[in-house]
Amino acid sequence: MITQKTLIIGANSDIGKAISTEIERSENTGLILISRRLTNDNSADGDAQSLNVKKIMVKDYQAQSIDQAIIELAAYDDAPITRVFVCNGILHNENVQPEKRLEDFDVESFQQVITSNTLTPMLWIQKLTSLLTGKLPCKFVVFSARVGSISDNRLGGWYSYRASKAALNMMIKTAAIEFARRAKNIKLIAFHPGTTDTPLSKPFQKNVPSNKLFTSEFVAKQLLDIVENAPVDQTASYLDWEGKSINW
Repeated sequence: MITQKTLIIGANSDIGKAISTEIERSENTGLILISRRLTNDNSADGDAQSLNVKKIMVKDYQAQSIDQAIIELAAYDDAPITRVFVCNGILHNENVQPEKRLEDFDVESFQQVITSNTLTPMLWIQKLTSLLTGKLPCKFVVFSARVGSISDNRLGGWYSYRASKAALNMMIKTAAIEFARRAKNIKLIAFHPGTTDTPLSKPFQKNVPSNKLFTSEFVAKQLLDIVENAPVDQTASYLDWEGKSINW
């Protein structure tokens, strides 16, 4: 019998798929996957455990689509959601590249980056709060990055990406202060996965030592362990892949 559920948003990302695979392999829990694209790779289709997997497709990550997903989520009321992983994010695409110097900064690129990395996770926090507030602990993870740390910025560059993650961190800290008053069971975690061997980091792996380039499977296992041991203490945590705190 399923007594709790895990929600993965951006479930078609490499790390999102690795988290869902690890959960299906090692836990007897319900799983809800949300993405713009969902394939059979997102769950062990054909296995008995896949019966515990629900999938919700969204057109995009705008407020209207998120509202519709929340309506569908509310219908899955057989067990409470006790973990949420928001895996959305962008570093580069065909039109966006991290800036090496001020002259590279572009307003349209910045708007794309901050929408994906800051506004989308914040919308999910906003829309999900009423569903998650209750007596049972709920660990809510968003993917941040060490380069979002203002105090740790010693190299410069990457203006849009750094700013988007710094803004996300501030959103997380601010929401945690509010949750300490009205949603004490929700623990917010900003997570830095390290350099993971995914399309997001592919162009920037050249100078990464081999022992610092992680597989998605490794990151998923680390994250699940970190979440399991994180206290619900009415404060936000900013943690790296080892579970060590990062200075905001």
